[in-house]
Amino acid sequence: MNKHWILSSVAAIALLGALSASAVAAPEEGLIDPRNQAYEKDHPDQYKTWKETSESEEIEDALAHDPNMVILWAGYGFAKDYNKARGHFYALDDVRQTLRTGGPTDPKSGPMPMACWSCKSPDVGRVIDERGEDGYFEGKWARLGAEISNPIGCADCHDTRSDAFKNGEPALAIAKPYVERAFEAIGKKFDEQSRLDQQASVCAQCHVEYYFTGPTKAVKFPWDMGTTVGEMETYYDALNFKDWQHAVSKAPMLKAQHPGYETWRDGIHGKNGVVCVDCHMPKVTKEDGTVFTDHKVGNPFDRFEDTCANCHTQTKEQLQGIVSTRKAQVLNMKLTAEKQIVAAHFEAGAAWDAGATEEEMKPILMDIRHAQWRWDYAIASHGVHMHAPEVALEILGTSVDKAADARAKLIRLLAKKGITDPVEIPDISTKEKAQAALGMDMDKMNAEKQHFLETVVPEWDKEAAAREAKY
Repeated sequence: MNKHWILSSVAAIALLGALSASAVAAPEEGLIDPRNQAYEKDHPDQYKTWKETSESEEIEDALAHDPNMVILWAGYGFAKDYNKARGHFYALDDVRQTLRTGGPTDPKSGPMPMACWSCKSPDVGRVIDERGEDGYFEGKWARLGAEISNPIGCADCHDTRSDAFKNGEPALAIAKPYVERAFEAIGKKFDEQSRLDQQASVCAQCHVEYYFTGPTKAVKFPWDMGTTVGEMETYYDALNFKDWQHAVSKAPMLKAQHPGYETWRDGIHGKNGVVCVDCHMPKVTKEDGTVFTDHKVGNPFDRFEDTCANCHTQTKEQLQGIVSTRKAQVLNMKLTAEKQIVAAHFEAGAAWDAGATEEEMKPILMDIRHAQWRWDYAIASHGVHMHAPEVALEILGTSVDKAADARAKLIRLLAKKGITDPVEIPDISTKEKAQAALGMDMDKMNAEKQHFLETVVPEWDKEAAAREAKY
């Protein structure tokens, strides 16, 4: 990712802040006000610390760190571009800038649906309020680009319209109807949850597994059969759902999103009632004795005395050592699974080339699908080595087993087709080589994205600024 690409929404935030400095009325009576700066006056400490999430400026290219992932996601957008998560402040910039959303030149072009905005902005809740879910979800990602102009913030997690919020009480709320339905599916209706559960549930609006479904490609959480990796796998299989067909193996693939909520529930912290805010948004006591919640969502070790030290007796250094060991264990199993799954994809491709039939390949492809789903589920859950390392290691172990099953079947099938020599795997030692091995035209994709950022995004920002100037 080109670090010099324009950070359009950051500029827009500054502009909108200036425009709205003397006008903080809501968009329309009863509708969500998505502007984070609109709440700065009444909640200055929360706003200040939220804005500090902008300090996570650096863009880390995850594919450059691990080129195996290019092959694992062959034929899918994540093979183009996958960067490590930054702070909430950059949510809008990052989804605009990623190659996965393409370089749409009009509201009907581009590879992705509107649903790709859903976890990036409080404007999503506003648009759903105004147009209904179908009116939001229908069409392509670029259709309402000018309407989605504020990064993740206050109105995503709080009922900013309530008198309680206006009077200084942080009333928690779910901003999207599809999230409310998901909690009802697991018997945890949001309005009936304890304050503690709600503190985790507002984070679960985004830090979860989800997929796009129906004619509008609306967001849905696959929780109808439960929230474990196996239960969601069974759910997807029963629907015969796939996110895409793998470009090498032709397997019907599942792409895990970021199931932080689900893995947290199964881990030691979740089972002991330690929720997201305890570690990532701790209570902070100011010099004057007042207390507020730190909205600089980040690493718990950055505020050790306000986070880990509330429960743990170990020193910061001791806990960091434990976490480092767990992280290394998870990473080792991650790479072990990747090696097996990558080989299975190429061996399946060789089997197709050798004349394998769909009937012969079906059980093999299901093994590959399940192996990669479990690998992806474990590694896409950011911070799983902290939240639930034992869960991650168990799931990655089953991933290796599933991949081994696929490869054992492939060896027999390839031998049946007269191929006894090992299948050659191309040089995928770097991101660039892996993308070249798949025939991806990265120069074209980057040029399209650059053109989009230079021509389309500024127009979106102008439209958004004009709309919000009327608030």
